[in-house]
Amino acid sequence: MGIRFTVLSSGSTGNATVVRNDDTALLIDAGLSAKRIDELMLERDMLGSQLDGILVTHEHSDHIRGLGAVARKYNLPIYANTNTWKAMQKSIGKIAEENIRFLESGEVTEFKSLRVESFGISHDAAEPVGYSFYDGKEKLSVATDLGYMSDKVRDAISDADVMVLEANHDIDMLRMGRYPWNTKRRIMGDLGHLSNEAAGAALSELMNGITKRVYLAHLSRDHNMMELAKLTVRNAMEERGCFYKDSEFQLCETYYDRPTPWDKVSSP
Repeated sequence: MGIRFTVLSSGSTGNATVVRNDDTALLIDAGLSAKRIDELMLERDMLGSQLDGILVTHEHSDHIRGLGAVARKYNLPIYANTNTWKAMQKSIGKIAEENIRFLESGEVTEFKSLRVESFGISHDAAEPVGYSFYDGKEKLSVATDLGYMSDKVRDAISDADVMVLEANHDIDMLRMGRYPWNTKRRIMGDLGHLSNEAAGAALSELMNGITKRVYLAHLSRDHNMMELAKLTVRNAMEERGCFYKDSEFQLCETYYDRPTPWDKVSSP
């Protein structure tokens, strides 16, 4: 089967993704209620009892809202680095000692045949991370909630067959939006969120003929639209000399209110 995944929900109202292969199924973040996560998984013919663990990117509520409830309901281990555990412990309630697992930034761990690598990202959290998943020659990388594309992140997600990458906001929409200026400045800063333009610029440096699909994720409902994000990312790539036919490379959508179809990383 190789690596398959579905982005259950992506955005400021809640984030959760399932990554699985032949023998392992992992939930990345649990930023919605346990009931809603169950509903979204059921839409993709999956049960919480099929999960083997939960990986946490950082402690913001749109990534951990249902974390404790899901872990307790299905007796699942939670994997996060030490600083993230310290930052989120009071918010997620009591977790069984055997289900508190530490996966430090930069570490690699194996879940049977699925290998997971954690890498640090830039965001206003205790110690935020992204993850890359490996099964044989297949690679899936998930990087959202990052203020900018650092060399560390670029190295970590390069050569991924498929990426889930943040394209949070349109800069002009954000500047003209209703948020107070200090919030706008935080979002646009190095500890905030990646804009459409920045995502396109980053992808122009990452494209090497290996990456087949990029899912644009964590879009702001107030300051972005999916079609605008796809257009801006594509234009930013082309302005930097990065041209691809749709048959060679695709920009794919994620949603805040429904899961993406299962995608097989090895699919063309």
